Amino acid sequence: MLHIIFDNPVIPGNTGNAIRLTANTGAVLHLVEPLGFNFDDKHLKRAGLDYHDLADVQIHPDLSTCLSTLPSSRVFAFTTQAQHYYHEVEYRDGDALLFGTEPTGLPHEHAHHPRVTERLRIPMRPGRRSMNLTNSASVAVFEAWRQLGFAGAV
Repeated sequence: MLHIIFDNPVIPGNTGNAIRLTANTGAVLHLVEPLGFNFDDKHLKRAGLDYHDLADVQIHPDLSTCLSTLPSSRVFAFTTQAQHYYHEVEYRDGDALLFGTEPTGLPHEHAHHPRVTERLRIPMRPGRRSMNLTNSASVAVFEAWRQLGFAGAV
């Protein structure tokens, strides 16, 4: 089982799409407060379609609390400031993939949290700021899941 952590997500549609992503991959979605929306948001519901009941979504008051629920997980922080690429890691069952908020990315102190195993990046063309949050999580979780042999997939 993989873990996807969204640190302070603010766009409900992205979180709805992440709910679909985790329902389809078997990953657990961890949302770190504050959230920029509530779960009654129509955009969140629309993006998540009928996958809400099929996903394991956990909400945590802060990053340290979130990480304390994953005591044996390696934590990979995704940031444009990293030197290593996401595909250079040999992922293991239980790994956690940490992503920052949509407008600003992962704060420096969270990217350098003592629990972070390594900082990783997804390659992009020069002069681009970032990718969409859930697209980034999809790229990373599918690479990790591929390396784990797509366990549980049909």
